[in-house]
Amino acid sequence: MPTLQTSLPPELANNVVRLYRECLRRAKFVGKQNHNTELVVGMVRQQFKKHINETDPEKIQKLKDDAARGLINHMLLESAKLTGGKVSQRL
Repeated sequence: MPTLQTSLPPELANNVVRLYRECLRRAKFVGKQNHNTELVVGMVRQQFKKHINETDPEKIQKLKDDAARGLINHMLLESAKLTGGKVSQRL
């Protein structure tokens, strides 16, 4: 089974690896707050492993965008908690 590094062009693989590491870092942070680190980290790993053999650049970009959006949403939520602000939810 090819690894993420060998199945993608180097510039794309590097971005995915950075994104994966950031997602894991955030998952560990969230897990420590909720006392379920293994579960949250496992969910992140599962999603990345599920799509590890994806080769369609458009699909890869969509998956990367979805992961980045999740990170941004988490950062906005944490920022609102710190400032006491309200987080608006889109329907």
